[in-house]
Amino acid sequence: MKARHIIIVALLLFAGTASADEHGITWDSLNADQQSVLGRFSGEWDSLPPQRQERLAMGANHYAGMTPKQREAARARFTDWRGLTDERRELIRERYETYKSLSPDEQRRIRDNFRRFNRMNRDHRQQMRDRFRDMTPEQRQRVRDHMRDRPRPASRD
Repeated sequence: MKARHIIIVALLLFAGTASADEHGITWDSLNADQQSVLGRFSGEWDSLPPQRQERLAMGANHYAGMTPKQREAARARFTDWRGLTDERRELIRERYETYKSLSPDEQRRIRDNFRRFNRMNRDHRQQMRDRFRDMTPEQRQRVRDHMRDRPRPASRD
């Protein structure tokens, strides 16, 4: 699965700007679109933790505003997410928290590197993955440090 999809799923799962108090969000306070998207949760809604209710409500808002093509892509990403092991999902959540704690410049640098990596042809990407996988932990850290400290070209975006 592409890392970008994992990040998007993580963003959907952890994003939330609406505030649910310690009592959560009542099912009746959800709008019709949210209730339609979240229908499978209706019977257990009141027992969900308030933070989960908030994330689900925000995700339902986002989903309701998507085109059919975007919805299909989101369903596929969610299916991929659900297929991950609990350990892999936890690792993704931890990495996302680390990413959120970075400065906007560092976040931009990571996004730029990710875009650059995805523009490479498939064989070159696989060669890079293989080389990185075969490195010792110390070598990997040196590469990370080098990538962090190297001068950046002007962004084309």
